[in-house]
Amino acid sequence: MGAVSESNEGREEPLFEAPDVEVPTDAPPPVDAAAEAAGTDDAGAPGTGAADGDVDPDESDVPADVRVVVDAGIPLPVAQTPGGEAGVLGEAPDIEVPSDAPAPEAAARGRSSRFTRSDSGDWVARRSSTEPFDADADASAALAATGVLAADAASDADDDTDDEDDEAEARRRRRSRRPRKRRMWLQGGTSTQHWDWLLVGWAVVSLGAGVLVATAATEFVGGVLGGWIGTIALWVAMIVPTVYALTRSVPRGLFRFRWTDVLFGLVFGVLLRIVAGLLEQSARGASVWPSYPTVDGQLAGDWWFGDLVVPVVIAPAVEELFFHVLLLVALYTAFRRLTRVRAVAGFGAALVSTGLFVLLHELTGSLGTTWASGAAIALVGLVGATLVLVTGRIWGALLTHVVFNASYVVLALVGTMAGLGGGVGLS
Repeated sequence: MGAVSESNEGREEPLFEAPDVEVPTDAPPPVDAAAEAAGTDDAGAPGTGAADGDVDPDESDVPADVRVVVDAGIPLPVAQTPGGEAGVLGEAPDIEVPSDAPAPEAAARGRSSRFTRSDSGDWVARRSSTEPFDADADASAALAATGVLAADAASDADDDTDDEDDEAEARRRRRSRRPRKRRMWLQGGTSTQHWDWLLVGWAVVSLGAGVLVATAATEFVGGVLGGWIGTIALWVAMIVPTVYALTRSVPRGLFRFRWTDVLFGLVFGVLLRIVAGLLEQSARGASVWPSYPTVDGQLAGDWWFGDLVVPVVIAPAVEELFFHVLLLVALYTAFRRLTRVRAVAGFGAALVSTGLFVLLHELTGSLGTTWASGAAIALVGLVGATLVLVTGRIWGALLTHVVFNASYVVLALVGTMAGLGGGVGLS
């Protein structure tokens, strides 16, 4: 009978298959290995098994004509004892079979025993160090390996998908942290949906009505009262359509303020005043210093309103809102829808709004007696329109107009206090 060992699952598996050996008739009966390991013989009496589980070939019941060879280099097998405890079995011996013994039958499928013939021709049973072959177990292992590989592949695919999702999320977060460029009315949209040719027409009609009323007031009323009536009529004619358009929709970003608008106003306002002075000098052929009229060496009592507040605050605000908010934006939007080219739309809108700006000053008598005054007013209108079209904001143009007029007031006050004569009108 072959030795057995306990597998990982607790099953007893044969370690090797013992060969069929011819035993002489006078040999004693074999002793049951399990009973000997438990310390009893077949009759239940205490056996003489070795305490340490080693099998001594000299003390076993192997016939004398069978030589047992013990291989001490192989670890002792372990088996489950009847009492439930793991015990050490004897070392599986190498048995030399007599030469006249028949060839052993082939080991059953799943056995681990190996039989070789020695140089003397004897059959020798040797235990193999490999596990017994089990087709079902190997198939199950192969399927399990396939499942593991498939699971690993699926896990790798899931990891790749997770990595891609993480990268996409990281890109989205980086984009969200970037400051997005805000849309402006120059790009169209719902904020300028109602700013079209119809609005331009109503603005021109209103401005024309204001000019007619101002002219009539100057002709039929005359004097200071007629002048104020005409001025107020013009302001109302420009404010009413502007307020109407802004109550319907406010162009996106048009009234957004940046500190660079202050810089634009200061720089361009001063430059335009210098250019206006040079143009006036070129037109007159001599330098002319502006000044205010005086009465007994004193300025008029209402000069602070008519010569300071009106030209520096009210007039620039009303004119910029009408020409560079209402007209410019409506003209640009209408031209853009017509031509589909923003550059062409901007050029057309700036040209038309500047022409109307100069025409208003001509009709109201605000221009001087030389061509230089008209050129200076045209430059103010053109620079203001360009600032609005480039920045998308009104404040640069408004501050430029304010600085241009305020610089004239400062020069006129200096000329008045210094006793210098001559002057030109304000825009």
